[in-house]
Amino acid sequence: MPKYTSAPMIESQPILIMGLAAYAVLGCIIFAASILVADFVVPDHDWIADTISDLGAGQYEFIVDAGIYAFSASLFSLALLSAHVHMGGRGWSVSIICLALIAMIVFLVGARDEYGDGDNEGFVIHIYLVYALGLLMAAIPLLMSGGVGRENSAHRSVLVVTAIVWIVSAPIFFFPARQYRRNL
Repeated sequence: MPKYTSAPMIESQPILIMGLAAYAVLGCIIFAASILVADFVVPDHDWIADTISDLGAGQYEFIVDAGIYAFSASLFSLALLSAHVHMGGRGWSVSIICLALIAMIVFLVGARDEYGDGDNEGFVIHIYLVYALGLLMAAIPLLMSGGVGRENSAHRSVLVVTAIVWIVSAPIFFFPARQYRRNL
């Protein structure tokens, strides 16, 4: 077994950091653009009552699916970026794993194609993936807030407020908008 003569180098790679950050933003832009395009292309889509999942079903599913995959890759980029610029603490380490899991969940939502079309055949996992997504979206900012807080307490506050806003506002999307609209 060869002996190593020096310790591994620990250094920042700014080009890697910038590249991962740039793709994380680009993936979100691609996802948003795919939703907007699908909103116009998919016939009989109600921008208020229907969901992104509804856009991802049917003849034009490829539009939103491409955005979902780009968003999944951007989440994975964030996991890699967070690992590269680890800010310390167990919470930060757990958040890296959570970011990788959320990237996988978003990918599975796009790949499973079992939403928006009323298909109930076999084991339907979409709702469970959405619940996991919701929990992770609340947990990640809270887990990262400790590491970020070592550098800047204002950023810690932003992450905590982001998690609180998510926890309060995300359940609104489970309200039965279609039923509400039909009852008007």
